[in-house]
Amino acid sequence: MFEVLTKWYRRYLFDEESILLLIMLALGLILLNYVGDILAPLLVSIVLAYLMQGVANTLRGKGLAKWIAVTLAFLLFMGGFLGSTLLLLPLVWRQLGSLVRELPGILDRVREFLNVLPTEYPTLVNTDQLNGVIEMARAEIGQFGQIVITKSLAGLPGLLTLGIYLILIPILVFFLLKDRDEILNWFASFLPSERPLLKRIWTEMDDQMSNYVRGKVVEIIIVGGISYVCFAWLGLSYAALLGLLVGLSVIIPYIGAVLVTIPVAAVGFIQWGLYEPFYYVMAAYVVIQVLDGNVLVPLLFSEAVNLHPVAILLAVIFFGGVWGVPGVFFAIPLATLVKAVINAWPAPSESQV
Repeated sequence: MFEVLTKWYRRYLFDEESILLLIMLALGLILLNYVGDILAPLLVSIVLAYLMQGVANTLRGKGLAKWIAVTLAFLLFMGGFLGSTLLLLPLVWRQLGSLVRELPGILDRVREFLNVLPTEYPTLVNTDQLNGVIEMARAEIGQFGQIVITKSLAGLPGLLTLGIYLILIPILVFFLLKDRDEILNWFASFLPSERPLLKRIWTEMDDQMSNYVRGKVVEIIIVGGISYVCFAWLGLSYAALLGLLVGLSVIIPYIGAVLVTIPVAAVGFIQWGLYEPFYYVMAAYVVIQVLDGNVLVPLLFSEAVNLHPVAILLAVIFFGGVWGVPGVFFAIPLATLVKAVINAWPAPSESQV
């Protein structure tokens, strides 16, 4: 066993840069596991700054000075940030509160629909089983409502933290835009002067992530906006909440679309039953998903993140398990980093094999 480990070490860790990279990756994984929640605002700010850096670079390409380009990019970011914070989030929050309050009534409507099952399929479902399931669901909903009330009453520290984040993130984005070169040079001062491996990884990450981050934000806006317009036009309840969920679902490929289908179908079914409006809503949702996957994604990303579907699913499972909800949202960038490391890792020479 020791001989096998020795051969593996000599094969893949034959220079100091490889060892340094392995240490950096291990430290990064440890930080995500233990202080990931604390670092979440910083990582969100880095992603947003990376997004707006493309805008600043475009403006500089048109001949504007750096400080003017950075200022205009930051003002554009603040417009979107304040619009989302002051307009979209309150609307979504009101619809979420309304949904929570209506859960008991929704359960009653589901019970009325299910009451026909013992008559239609007596060999599969009986009344006692149905009543047991309904009462269990009612108890769970009551417990959920109590948790929501408790969290609301005891949520002042959480609201305070959210308020701090809403102030902290724009400040971080501004300085990450303004002092990007100085920050990168400061980090580079801790690395070896000759670092071809790290440069190859940075080049591949920069090429792929620039397209991914900017394209993903545009995709969220387009898919979420079109979903909201379609749902509102068709008269679906909680259109803003469901549109936001559909938009955010594109962050998690494959899994997100499947998960969001459940609330869209549930709200439509409870509102209309198995009648024409329900089928119209589901048809619109399917068309949006098909156009997103076959038209919008190829147009925006141009094979920027060339990851196999199995790798994407494993990344979502792994980083979600390590870091929770933030890990699910950052799974694709982190998986892209792992892929860049594997592609850039130096191949051993014949004498080292």
